[in-house]
Amino acid sequence: MAPFERAEMVDTHTLKEHAVQMANIASTTGMRFFRGSLGVEFKLDESPVTQADKAVEAEVRAYLKRHFPAHGIFGEEHGKQAGDGRHMWVIDPIDGTRSFLSGHPLFGFLLAYLVEGQPQLGLVGMPALNEVYVGGVGEAATLNGKPIRASQQKRLEQSILYVNEGDKIHRDYPDLFNRLMQAGQTRRFAYDCYPHALLAAGHVDAVVDYDLQPYDYLAVAPLVIAAGGVITDWQGRTLTLESDGAVVSAATPELHADLLELING
Repeated sequence: MAPFERAEMVDTHTLKEHAVQMANIASTTGMRFFRGSLGVEFKLDESPVTQADKAVEAEVRAYLKRHFPAHGIFGEEHGKQAGDGRHMWVIDPIDGTRSFLSGHPLFGFLLAYLVEGQPQLGLVGMPALNEVYVGGVGEAATLNGKPIRASQQKRLEQSILYVNEGDKIHRDYPDLFNRLMQAGQTRRFAYDCYPHALLAAGHVDAVVDYDLQPYDYLAVAPLVIAAGGVITDWQGRTLTLESDGAVVSAATPELHADLLELING
């Protein structure tokens, strides 16, 4: 594919093709390290970073610089690279580094494309599972190229509810944690991006998430929306680069409204 020398608008289908190429690069690079010897460092917030995180982000950045040299880049490991100010790619090279370094296969690769701060395309790659979820404005959500759709569940009491970062919610919002433990028909604790991808595919009905960074949630937002779901912050506001990292996604507007009421109850 030829590079886009100017920061012009690119159709979503072409962006999707590029995103899948980057997911393949990220998967190949990340899997070279998985369950192998890892150099692990810890950031100031005590979150781990491995050689794999750095290598994946470097490969994806190199791809973007070749194909979209005028676009900005915001990556977890290497920060922001200025572009035209209108177009930006947001990268989480390994979402779930703690899973990755402990040999657990539910780590992901996240990629979002933003125009004027608004997510237009989101990709969730699951390298160890050989799954790539993509969704964007005007494009149906897909899993490995096949269409997927969120469930039609409207009732919270009958829903499959995932609680991400449950330990942090329990620490900071114990009353909410107790309410969540009474919600849904089936509850599961989890971390990272995969529950949101499962929601887009119709397997999970709702996800309550917390303490995320922009590179954690900006990729899953277009995917959930393209699959027919709803995703916002805990106050029901659209997710942006400036959101506070408290996120709720649901298969239907009715279920989402019930979750907002429960969260803010």
